[in-house]
Amino acid sequence: MTLNVRVSGILGEFVAANVGDDGAYENVSEYVRDLIRRDKERVDAEAYTRLKTELMAAFAAPETAYETLDAEMIISRNMRR
Repeated sequence: MTLNVRVSGILGEFVAANVGDDGAYENVSEYVRDLIRRDKERVDAEAYTRLKTELMAAFAAPETAYETLDAEMIISRNMRR
């Protein structure tokens, strides 16, 4: 995939300060790829945290709160959503 992005003003200056001899990145493409990777890691971490929270709540529930389900019940329930 090829992207063309125009960045100007304060944002352009910020990018320029992070690229080149004095910056942390050799070029703008490397900088953008790193930003995308970091954003993906953030999204993945948020999804993991949501899942972990749901599982912790489920495992903390008393056994009397559990409901026996079969495959047909689960499929039916999920089709209504």
